[in-house]
Amino acid sequence: MDKRITISLTSVQRQDDDETRTELITPATLYTDKDKCIIVYEDTEATGFEGSTTTITVDDGKCASIIRCGTANSLLSLEMGKKHFCQYGTPFGNMQIGVFTHDIKDKIREDGTLYMKYTLDLNSSYLSDNEIILKIQDHSI
Repeated sequence: MDKRITISLTSVQRQDDDETRTELITPATLYTDKDKCIIVYEDTEATGFEGSTTTITVDDGKCASIIRCGTANSLLSLEMGKKHFCQYGTPFGNMQIGVFTHDIKDKIREDGTLYMKYTLDLNSSYLSDNEIILKIQDHSI
């Protein structure tokens, strides 16, 4: 089943004592089946990835992926308590980054929210702690 929705997406990035918070409210499409929820939206200047499409897939609340295609290309794989090595595209070239997932709270079907917390590293050197808080405005799924 697919449904046009509006999402509120807050992304928090912490590095040492600095915190960067970006917020985006945008139209999206929600696809659901028995085990998966997929949210697809167009990035804007607010996220810094204008010209890209982001797809967030949550698989039965145990793992998730964030795929960005277009002007920026990346694939982040998130799985509770595990580290994955993922490709992250920048205007200066591709990097392989480590992604360690601390938390995934998939309540998309219950109240329209998704929370993900993870740490990024590059060559085993700490980059940042990250949180994504996604809220579906009309969560009658």
